[in-house]
Amino acid sequence: MINIVGIGPSRKDITIRALEAINDSEVVIGYKLYIDAIEDLLKGKEIIKKGMGDEIARAELAIEKHLEGKNVALISSGDPGVFGMANVFFQLVAKYSDIQVNVVPGVTAANYGASLLGAPLHDFAVISLSDILTPLSEIKRKIKHAALADMVIALYNPISKTRKEPFREAYKILLENINHSTPVGLVRSSSKPPEITVTSLDELSEDQIDMSTVLIIGNSMTYVEEGYMITPRGYVVRYPIHSMAREFYEDFFKDKTVKGCNESCEFYPCHAHPQNCTFCYCPFYPCGDASTGGHWIRDKGVWSCQNCEWIHRNDTVDCILSKLPEIAEDVDDLKKHKKKLLKLRRECINKTNQK
Repeated sequence: MINIVGIGPSRKDITIRALEAINDSEVVIGYKLYIDAIEDLLKGKEIIKKGMGDEIARAELAIEKHLEGKNVALISSGDPGVFGMANVFFQLVAKYSDIQVNVVPGVTAANYGASLLGAPLHDFAVISLSDILTPLSEIKRKIKHAALADMVIALYNPISKTRKEPFREAYKILLENINHSTPVGLVRSSSKPPEITVTSLDELSEDQIDMSTVLIIGNSMTYVEEGYMITPRGYVVRYPIHSMAREFYEDFFKDKTVKGCNESCEFYPCHAHPQNCTFCYCPFYPCGDASTGGHWIRDKGVWSCQNCEWIHRNDTVDCILSKLPEIAEDVDDLKKHKKKLLKLRRECINKTNQK
């Protein structure tokens, strides 16, 4: 059996399944730095170390040892299926008969980086900026379409000492297609412990990045709170409808409320002038999602909308009004159909917050 084993980003992150596969092997083959990282697990085994760039030779050697009847562990950092040895191996497997192979997954850099940054991943794309074998035009196309799709983007192999153009081109595309204030997380594993930075797209600098850095670029809903980078999934926070909100929406559904800017209100402007007052009380309250500026009042269990101006923008109001009648016809529908309302909220954030 050939086990293509992902050992994760560090010795501490190796899985039980990977440990078992290495323990069961007679021959262990890998890049010398990966082998050195697990040297304590290799007593009594035949160890074959190869240099960087010898991926094909490693895979061929693993097959050769397997055909001799030996159990082989072919070592890959991170996950072997994400820019790892599984990709190389399966390009060769059709050359041989009777090959038994098993892929042992590992923690890939995107997941490892995300765990240190908070919870930045939702729907996401992982893209390598290495143009050694990939045309730069292909990399640029992938970056552009991931940005236009509002995907969270994880970038591998961003910059080396001699290869800077792919990052510069990718950065240019990102600036052209997503909001410049979008949060960006960097995990630089060449530092021990890893260096963790949370910044914004427009503040990102090449000086913060090297070949061992993973970048995670947020989407239109990603925000930073308490130093953590967060991309909300959209869970329902159950909460009773406040009596004042109930009174407002009883009039709203009877078309008795002011649409647009209500300068006659004694509290105007409760946010920034000019503001659209169509939704004096937010139909999504409480959203529990700080991406538009709301926040929990610490230790009180109360959601504050004080810093959320998104609901009072014209484009937001237009988007909500285009779909709200399909979801809610009376006040109680705001609670009954909360999932649908939060889905509408997300749709409108995607539509209004992208550049």
